[in-house]
Amino acid sequence: MSSVGSWLDTIAEFPLPALLGVAALFGVAESGLGVGMFVPGETVVLVLAASIQGNEALVALFVIAGVSNSVGDHIGYLLGYRYGERLRDTALVHRMGVEKWDRATVALRKYGAAAVFLTRVVPVVRTITPAAAGVAKVRYRFFLPASLGGAYTWAAVYVTAGALAGASIGRVEKALGDAGLIVLAVMVVAVVVAVMWRRRRRAESALAPGRGELAHGDRHGQCDEHAAGE
Repeated sequence: MSSVGSWLDTIAEFPLPALLGVAALFGVAESGLGVGMFVPGETVVLVLAASIQGNEALVALFVIAGVSNSVGDHIGYLLGYRYGERLRDTALVHRMGVEKWDRATVALRKYGAAAVFLTRVVPVVRTITPAAAGVAKVRYRFFLPASLGGAYTWAAVYVTAGALAGASIGRVEKALGDAGLIVLAVMVVAVVVAVMWRRRRRAESALAPGRGELAHGDRHGQCDEHAAGE
């Protein structure tokens, strides 16, 4: 058996409730706590779906992933509803990027509660949009179906992709052999690391435009003063 197949089998040996608990934790973090910027929840769901055996277990993973992702939305929505515009000035939002908060706000003004569904595939913005919906006092009867629709679309895509990948491991083993699978695994890990690095860089540079504009404004002001002095 290949190292990749052995690794997936090792994960599958854990109790199903524990695996579903991990899926729930990362599902909430992905959409509600900002952790998804650094540890993509979809990666965890993909790996679990590839590891889990049996249709019933996959259905359970789909249900848990969707519910937890919507729970993450609700955390953001309730925080936004409770604290209002003050959230924009918090350290967390500044860390994630004020311009992304503004993008989420614009999307809400344009699409209403549907923005919670439509931004599901937009990194970082999908984490902020539910909180912005709370700030905007979007009616819950509109927010709930948008959140569930987006969460279960997200879960369906990654559970299905993971299940198909897991089912294909045996075929890939025969076609490539152990050495080929190791190379493939390294490539996959490299892609995941690159995605995580990109997300982290985006988060860390979120405030750079503001600083750049401030610096530009300072230089502009100095030029005006110099011109006035002349």
